[in-house]
Amino acid sequence: MTASILSRERSIAPPGWSRWLVPPAALAIHLSIGQAYAWSVLKTPVQNSLHTTAVGSALPFQVAILVLGLSAAFGGTTVERRGPRWSMVVAALFWGAGFLVAALGIVAGQLWLVVLGYGVIGGIGLGIGYIAPVSTLIKWFPDRPGLATGLAIMGFGGGALVASPLSTALLAGFGKTGGGLAMVFVVLGLIYLVWMLLGAALVRLPRGVQGAAAEAGEVAVPQGGVPAAAALRTPQFWLLWVVLCFNVTAGIGVLERAAPLYQDFFAGSSPATVLAAAGAAFVSVLSLANMLGRFLWSTASDVIGRKNMYRVYLGVGAVMYLLLLLIGPGNKAVFLIATLLILSFYGAGFATLPAYLKDLFGVYQVGAIHGRLLTAWSVAGVLGPLIVDGVVDANSGTGGTLASHYTVAFVIMIALLVVAFVCNELVRPVARRHFVDGAESPAAAVEEGASR
Repeated sequence: MTASILSRERSIAPPGWSRWLVPPAALAIHLSIGQAYAWSVLKTPVQNSLHTTAVGSALPFQVAILVLGLSAAFGGTTVERRGPRWSMVVAALFWGAGFLVAALGIVAGQLWLVVLGYGVIGGIGLGIGYIAPVSTLIKWFPDRPGLATGLAIMGFGGGALVASPLSTALLAGFGKTGGGLAMVFVVLGLIYLVWMLLGAALVRLPRGVQGAAAEAGEVAVPQGGVPAAAALRTPQFWLLWVVLCFNVTAGIGVLERAAPLYQDFFAGSSPATVLAAAGAAFVSVLSLANMLGRFLWSTASDVIGRKNMYRVYLGVGAVMYLLLLLIGPGNKAVFLIATLLILSFYGAGFATLPAYLKDLFGVYQVGAIHGRLLTAWSVAGVLGPLIVDGVVDANSGTGGTLASHYTVAFVIMIALLVVAFVCNELVRPVARRHFVDGAESPAAAVEEGASR
């Protein structure tokens, strides 16, 4: 019975189903797994409760992001085959179970159990949950894929805006150590489990009736495309892998060190307590830019084309880093504009990517291709903090202003964005030989997007 309820066939929308019910289902998933961006709220309580170091308390988050990319890569084909409802239920079970195992680790005083729960088990839920709604949304919105994926992936960027106050309230109610902290993990896990299951119940696949009116709930679904295995043999896949990796590296370099970055750039301008409060507020503003960028810029890509949109992300992003170097220290207006744009491009790069893949490879296995490409996120999640933190630490005893300690790191980020810009310019339509029989090449869409 369960298998039939979760089967792909049982997920097909009945006549008259509105496609606008699908984005809320996707948002239910992404807002839940977006809690990962609010790990910093739990980080210090975990560190104090388990008597570990700052590095140790960061491990659950780092492992979760690493496993996200790996599970998305290895699970992408299964997600396509089994359908969105099965995938979303699996994601909900793993994500919820990850919190429960982490709670057990808190009670037992074992960091490795927290890493296993939140990082490994929860990370699998993150990866499957991240890609599960994407290909479904693209099928429902072939006319506006950027808007559709932006709606869902915006939720991942904005998940911290919900999770942060929720976690703070739970910590205040249950306590920040021992059994109280464990209860926080239990309650969060159960809330996200229920919320994600509701999204899974609501999601539907389009009927795929060619030529039917989208308003009636039956959209014309483009058929065919490049199989995931064949996509890995194309230069386009690897060019986009570099584009995503370096764009994420540039964004996460600011995001990971946001509060200290603000305090270092404006050291001495205000008392330490005021700077600390301003740094915390800066983190919230960056989260908002990350979220809004995923929707606004991705939607704009439907108008100006995906390739042109990435030209903006990478080219303007490099200019913003240059402004941070030359004018940013001491100039709050330039600093805020530059960092907000960098973070909006960071989020938008994720949201625009599925539509870019659809333009290049078609819809046939776009979810599986997307999953494999997310391994670039895993690499960038290590590379970005390593560059910024490593360079800053290496320069900490060399004198000069605190802002000057970032010079080499920002020069590296500019170089990476320039390399990614060149890779984006090299992207061309995928050769027809890679498409499955009967599939139509979407080359025209790519050329049209590049020329706008």
